[in-house]
Amino acid sequence: MSLSSQSVRTPKPAIIDEDENEQRVHRRFVVEQSGRFMCPAKDEYACSVKDISVGGLAVTVDGPVPPSLQPGERVVAYIGQLGGLEGTVLRTFDDGFAMKINATQHKREKLAAQITWLLNEKDLAGAAARQHERLKIVNRDANLTLAAGGFIPCLILDVSLSGASLACKARPDLGDEVWLSRLRARVVRHHAEGIGIQFMEVLDTPDLQAHFG
Repeated sequence: MSLSSQSVRTPKPAIIDEDENEQRVHRRFVVEQSGRFMCPAKDEYACSVKDISVGGLAVTVDGPVPPSLQPGERVVAYIGQLGGLEGTVLRTFDDGFAMKINATQHKREKLAAQITWLLNEKDLAGAAARQHERLKIVNRDANLTLAAGGFIPCLILDVSLSGASLACKARPDLGDEVWLSRLRARVVRHHAEGIGIQFMEVLDTPDLQAHFG
């Protein structure tokens, strides 16, 4: 799951430079993600993303746009692999609305990493599959330690010199830093059974055997 510069092209960036007025400009990208949002009346509605940046997103509503959804209103959206996004409505249109994302710099950086992964997911996954042979580990119990504290019980499905596939109920966000055994890693994929992680450093075979032999 580790991605060398020789095996995959450089990921498309999710942020561009500031404009001449020194105001941050965010390039919007089209990603295929569905989700739901909560409007001021506390009702939830299904939606899908039209485009997104680290500064805002536009969504298409599955059904009529709620009349209570007006510019300036607070809205919370829960979008697929991107998780929860809070913000305010900028404008509405016939089949949806655009919202400004209110987030800390750390959250924006994390969102940028998530968008970058989604834009390059197919290329990255294909390169990872080709790069290192995976070793099957049957029902190997483990604990995935979170950088923010706490841990998630999991089963190691397979492991390679560059990463592992884990079965777990909880799914940390894409880009989150985690630890498997004493190996520092980052969440790079969600799948039906759990998550895929990429080790921060590519191991050699003795290292792999020492941790998982």
